[in-house]
Amino acid sequence: MAEYVIEFGKDGRPVEPDGRLDAAAFHRNHAPIWAVLQKFLAGKSGDVLEAGSGTGQHVVHFARNAPGIIWWPSDFNDAHLKSIAAWRAHAGLPNIEPAMRIDLSDPAWCPQMQDGSGPSQLLAVFCANVIHIAPWPVTEGLFAGAGSALRADGRLFLYGPFKRDGKHTALSNAVFDTSLREGNPEWGVRDIADLEKLASSAGLVLLEAVDMPANNQILIFGRK
Repeated sequence: MAEYVIEFGKDGRPVEPDGRLDAAAFHRNHAPIWAVLQKFLAGKSGDVLEAGSGTGQHVVHFARNAPGIIWWPSDFNDAHLKSIAAWRAHAGLPNIEPAMRIDLSDPAWCPQMQDGSGPSQLLAVFCANVIHIAPWPVTEGLFAGAGSALRADGRLFLYGPFKRDGKHTALSNAVFDTSLREGNPEWGVRDIADLEKLASSAGLVLLEAVDMPANNQILIFGRK
C-alpha cells in the first residue's frame, strides 16, 4: 500500500540534532525513481526543481548522482524546509541551491520564480507523493507552474499512486484512497485522465507512464 506523511518528524522517525528528518519511503523508492530520471537527465545540463522535497533526502541523492545538474529543492512546511537545509549542509554538494518556500496552489509558485533570483527555463520538475495528500488546487497549480517554467525540451515527472480510467490499479491503492478521503475529502488518488486535462491546459502532454514498485507510477509530461 502507498504511504503518506503530512509532516515528517511527526511520524515517529528519528530527528537529527541539526534538523535532518528521515523518510522511510526514501530508502525504498530512491533507487527505482533515479533509474527513471537518469534516463532523461543523462548528458544534459540545466536546472531541475523538486516540488515538495519533504525531508530533502531525494534531492541530495539526485544531486550526488547528477553533478552537472543544478537542483532546486522546495517545500511549504517549515519543518521540511529546515530538514532540507540540514541535508543540504550535511551533503556539502555545490549543485544544490537553497530550498525555496513554494505554495503549489499558486500558479506563480513563489517570488523567486518571478523575480529572477530562482531558476527559469527548467530542464525538469520532479514531484513525488504530493498531489494525493493535497487539495485539487495544488495539482492545478503544479501543472500551471510547470507549464510556465519548463523549457521546450523540459519534463514534468510525477510520482505516486494513480487511477486509470476511473479505476484503481491495485486493491491496496483503493484501500489507501478510501483512507485518504475519509481523513480529508479534498484528498485522494488522482485519475490520470484528469491529470492529462490539466496538462493540456498548461501546454503539456503525457508522454509516458512508467510502472514502479508498490503499485506506484511515474507519469512523464512534456511539451505538446
